[in-house]
Amino acid sequence: MNKINGYPAAEAGSLVKFVCEGKQRGKTLTRIFEEYAARTGRAKGSVRNFYYSLLKKTDDEEVKKILKDTALRAEKIRPFTDEETDKILRAILAQKSRGVSVRRAVLNLSGGDDKLMLRYQNKYRNVLAKQPERIRALMKECGVPTPEGQKRIEDRINELYDGMTASLRGENERLTALVRKLTDENRLLKLQLKNR
Repeated sequence: MNKINGYPAAEAGSLVKFVCEGKQRGKTLTRIFEEYAARTGRAKGSVRNFYYSLLKKTDDEEVKKILKDTALRAEKIRPFTDEETDKILRAILAQKSRGVSVRRAVLNLSGGDDKLMLRYQNKYRNVLAKQPERIRALMKECGVPTPEGQKRIEDRINELYDGMTASLRGENERLTALVRKLTDENRLLKLQLKNR
């Protein structure tokens, strides 16, 4: 094993030891990756990718030696089916239409399960970036305004607000003039009463 994701072979043992020690202390893998990245000057995502690449190389003799007696294993990732993906996206979009953020929506959908929440969030962001037309089709199907439709709604709301503001400004000016007129009449009446 020369390199995995740009890491020298010697660093694999160092990372495996760091992960094992961190897990014994009850740390999450995310936290362990952050700490290892800070210690080595590498990016957290790079550390994570290296770790999982290492765990997948079970046919490499050198990797087997490094992982021996560690019980570190990568869980098999089960991809979402198209039906599951659409169901998740519909649920997220429905919550978004009620003003809920994507992070809150995936947290609600996952029932507080951090791994599931991350999977839902990654799936949403991946589809949003790579298949925006799929998101737009699901938004239309669910009756959720698309960004274009949302812009039209916001523009109409702004027009109504501007119209109300102009109307209120006109009403305010009319009432101000009426108050001035009544104040002047009141002064005149007071003068007339005083001069009697």
